[in-house]
Amino acid sequence: MTRQPINLVDKLDGFADLWSPKIVAGFNGHDVMVVKANGDFNWHSHPDTDDFFLVLSGRLTIQMRDGDVVLGPGEMYVVPRGVEHCPRADAETHLLIIEPAGTPNTGNPETAAIKTKI
Repeated sequence: MTRQPINLVDKLDGFADLWSPKIVAGFNGHDVMVVKANGDFNWHSHPDTDDFFLVLSGRLTIQMRDGDVVLGPGEMYVVPRGVEHCPRADAETHLLIIEPAGTPNTGNPETAAIKTKI
């Protein structure tokens, strides 16, 4: 156990790849991750879990079939389980994402981005 705070800005400065979740901590069986986003991710859903997004910087549009949700810095949104969605950032955007450990970020292990610990 570490007693040092986790600086999310420092963590985000440590990589450049997009749409590649980086695990910075664990929380009650969940991965706490930072992600750099730019462009469209892909349309997907999670049949068994909600999808948590918190924008740290930039702007994220969560496209859904029945309308979009636009988030700015300090805003969060939870996509309910089973709802098809496609995150999009029109410029580089930094996110904090929390999901159960082992959950593929596309809802499908075959198409999911690989999560790495930093």
